[in-house]
Formats: sequence, structure tokens, C-alpha cells
Amino acid sequence: MNYLPRIVDTELEELLEASGAVLIEGPKACGKTATAMRAAASKVLLDIDDNARRLIGVDPVLALEGDTPRLIDEWQLEPTLWNHVRRTVDRRSRSGQFILTGSAVPADDTTRHTGAGRITRLRMRPLSLYEAGHSSGEMSLRRLLDGEHQRAQRSDLSIASVAELVCAGGWPGHTGKPLRSVLRVNQGYLDEICRVDVSRVSERRRDPVKVARLLRSLARNVATPVAMAKLARDVGNDFDGMKVDTIVGYLEALERLMVIEDQPAWSPHLRSRTTLRATPVRHFADPSLAVAALRATPLRLTADPEFLGLLFESMVIRDLRIYAQAADAQVFHYREKEGLEVDAIVEAADGRWAAFEIKLGERWVPEGMKSLNRLARRMEESDHEKPSALAVILPNGYGHADMQNVGVIPIGALGP
Repeated sequence: MNYLPRIVDTELEELLEASGAVLIEGPKACGKTATAMRAAASKVLLDIDDNARRLIGVDPVLALEGDTPRLIDEWQLEPTLWNHVRRTVDRRSRSGQFILTGSAVPADDTTRHTGAGRITRLRMRPLSLYEAGHSSGEMSLRRLLDGEHQRAQRSDLSIASVAELVCAGGWPGHTGKPLRSVLRVNQGYLDEICRVDVSRVSERRRDPVKVARLLRSLARNVATPVAMAKLARDVGNDFDGMKVDTIVGYLEALERLMVIEDQPAWSPHLRSRTTLRATPVRHFADPSLAVAALRATPLRLTADPEFLGLLFESMVIRDLRIYAQAADAQVFHYREKEGLEVDAIVEAADGRWAAFEIKLGERWVPEGMKSLNRLARRMEESDHEKPSALAVILPNGYGHADMQNVGVIPIGALGP
């Protein structure tokens, strides 16, 4: 299978020049190993090399010997390696020594403190539409944050195509494969998480049936700030209630596996008495996992435009996160108790920001523009500068955006 260039390729190259080691973290099957191997000069693959794992049990340092950068794939299978990597980086005092990849965070949180200053983390996600070839990238998020005027030719991504893209997901291994087969593989992916993976990264065994129920509840409430109490009610039943604390433990395990990735609330300092909601918006690492949890199909999704709209929003958030990371920015949501909501706020490290409403069709554009204009007026009461861009993101249409007006961006034209 041909390698699809990734946005993190450049990020990895830059980090290797500045850091002793780079840890690439992301969900299983998002392409970490393929990306890392393109930058590595030697490798040890712990998930398939039993001899290497036995060697680590005898003398861990020997596993670190080899041309640099040396790839240690799925390092979390042998967590003791973390401290040896750190010490080796200290001893050699050179950048670009190791690339570690991991699809789970060890339950004992081995990496909490000891890698600071030696090992830099790089988050990797499934393919964005731009990386998968479904977006022209004519409208750059980085340039939007710079306040540049941008336009794009018409994008003709149909609602049926949106449903198929949401169902298939951004998994590199699915490229070119029939959708029917991809749907079954995605369901198997979640089944394995329920049966094995969640208990493997937890400090206690987790009930696979309850994990599956939780995944279904998260899927039904994708792209919403669903409360823990509601998730607990969904997962429990009349005979076996579940406490919120227990739900928290299950969610922590899914976060360790990087299967879910909540969207935090934006908290600008407002001079008014406006009360902001702090509950995160729930997302899977890829919207295809929500589809898999519900055993949905493109046909079912096109018959339920409201739910498809939430999945489309989740797919856009996935892409915005990928593009934002490359621009040293983060993605938030904005919600007031008084009712104003904005789907995505992208804020750069230097304070520049842009806001986006995400809609499944042009009929909802006026509503999105109204919310964005209200937010801009609200921010006049804050410590933030004017937005670099305000825009409604849609599946299709022509694209235009500038600092003076609320723009429109087809997802088939958005890129890094």
C-alpha cells in the first residue's frame, strides 16, 4: 500500500531536530508506525518481536542500540523502557535519538513526569479529508488564523458522500477497500476494545458489555456535551445501576486508548456576567467509531439528517484538530448558559483565534452566521482581540473568508 503523506510528517521532522526523543501517540491503526518508519534509521517492533521483548527483560539498554533515530514501536508493552530512553538521551546529549510510538497510555502513568525536557509528545489522528485526497486544501486554517482573504472553487461533496466518508473514517489501512468490508472492520475494532483493550489499560477489569453500552451511549450523543449522569443511566439498567465515578473510570480507560477525545470549553475572560458552560463536548477519535458502535450504514444516516449533522460536525472537528496542531493551535467549543453556542474555536498559542459553525446544509447558514456575529460582539467585552476569521463550514459550495465578514468554507476545500 502506498504511503499517504501526513501533516505530522513535518511536525515529526521538526521535533526530532529539537528533542532527544519523540513519542507519537494515537489510536490503533491511525498510521503511527508507517509514519515513524519513514523517519527512523533502525527499529524494534515490540508488538511482533518476541525476541526483543525477552531481551528487554534481560538488558533493556541493548534494545536501544542501533542507528538513530531508532524506532521503538508500541513501547507501552514494555513500560520500563521509558526511563532507559530518558537516561540514554541524557547520556548522549544529542537530538533525534529515538522515536517511540504508542496506542495506549500505561495504567500506572509511567510517563507523567520523567520525560520532561527529553521526550516530546506528538499526537497523531486518523487521516483528515485533505490527507485522504477528499479536500483540495485551497482554504488554509493557518492562513485563516493570519487573517488572510481566501477563496475556493466550488466543492461538490454530496450528502450521500458525507455519509460514506463518516462511515469509512480516516483509517489509512482502509484506503481503496469496499465500504461494506470497512464497516465490518470498524465494528471489529470496537469489539476488540470492549473485550480486551479497556481492561488491559485499566487498573481493574472492565465489563465488556458495559463498555459496549457506554460506546453506544457516546455514539448516540456524539458532538454534544452529554453529562456523566446521563451516560451512567444509559450504561446501567433497572437491575444494575452504575455510579458516575464508575463511568469516569471507563471513560479514562477509553481516553488512555485514545478512542475518545473530548473537546474542551473555551474560557475567555468576559467583563460581563455571562456564565459559560465548562462541560466538554464528546467526540470519538474518528466519527466512524460512533457509526460502528451503532452498527449504522450510509443509508440509515442519510435518512436521519439530524444525527448525520452531528457526525459531520465530529468529522470536521477531527480535521480542525489535525490542522490546528500543525499551526500550534487548539480546538475548543463555546457555550453560554444563556443559549449562545459556537461549534469550534481555534486559538493559537499567541492568542489569535477563529470561530466556526458547522452545518450540514446551506439552509442553516444564516443561523450559523448569527451565532458567530453574536460571539464576535461578546468578545468585545473580553481580553481577546478581534477574530482572525469567522466562517460556517459546510459539506459543499463555494468558499470565501476574510476578517471583515462571516465566510463560508466547504469542507472539501479546507486544509492545513
